[in-house]
Amino acid sequence: MSELAIRTDGVELTTQSFGNPTQPPLLLIMGGMASMLWWPQEFCQRLADRGLFVIRYDQRDTGLSTKYPPGQPGYTFDDAVDDVFRVLDGYGILNAHVVGFSLGGMVGQGAALKHPERVLSLTAISTSPLGMDTSGLPSSGEAWMEHMSVEANWADRADAVAYLVEDARLTAGAAHPFDEARTRAFLERDFDRSGGYLSATNHSILFEIGETWQGRLNEMKVPLLVIHGRADPVFPLAYGEALARAVTDASLLKIEGGGHELHHGDWEEIISAIDDNVGRWHLRCR
Repeated sequence: MSELAIRTDGVELTTQSFGNPTQPPLLLIMGGMASMLWWPQEFCQRLADRGLFVIRYDQRDTGLSTKYPPGQPGYTFDDAVDDVFRVLDGYGILNAHVVGFSLGGMVGQGAALKHPERVLSLTAISTSPLGMDTSGLPSSGEAWMEHMSVEANWADRADAVAYLVEDARLTAGAAHPFDEARTRAFLERDFDRSGGYLSATNHSILFEIGETWQGRLNEMKVPLLVIHGRADPVFPLAYGEALARAVTDASLLKIEGGGHELHHGDWEEIISAIDDNVGRWHLRCR
């Protein structure tokens, strides 16, 4: 693993890479308020062991990347999409396979629509279809919504960690037991590395999707793999199904009992599916 800080356009994006840079590049985009550590190191290494050059990065206001005053984000959803290409440019990479989780999956959709020549394939995990009216889809789980209605004290380490441990419990699936000790230890490490989560609350701005993205999913030409847990309480399965229906060259993998998470017990299934989607692009190009 090696680290690279990309400084461009007044923004610093901290990145880490795994594997051989001569192999096909795979860029990982994490979800809202989540640093790149939410793509676990072992998960990234397993992808690299499949013959991929894997890159993960801290989006703005997370990890070690540029932070803005709480409530004053100096960016929009469109900037988050452009950051995908800032990272690729920082590595001198013309085009790459992309994987996005939750909000990161929406950013990945935007990247594939804005510069399809630079996105070879897209895997969208536990996400929502970009620019689509989802008002007719099932609501998020009631218990999780009640939890979200209570604001944590993000400046306080103990309160923020406790709040996110409960969030992780409520968004976990039904297939595996919830490991509270492991989750808490990870969140404490992420909090300390990031210097707190207060600026990360700015990510609420990223859900304000402009009109430029409305009704465009039928334009997507890259091989799309949608991975979605059957028990996801944040974006219920219907969101993944709607995304897969909206794109011509799309496939859908449903994780039995899966929640809104990358659970260690599901890694092999998820990693194999990502690898297969990368392979679809290479078969197409023969």
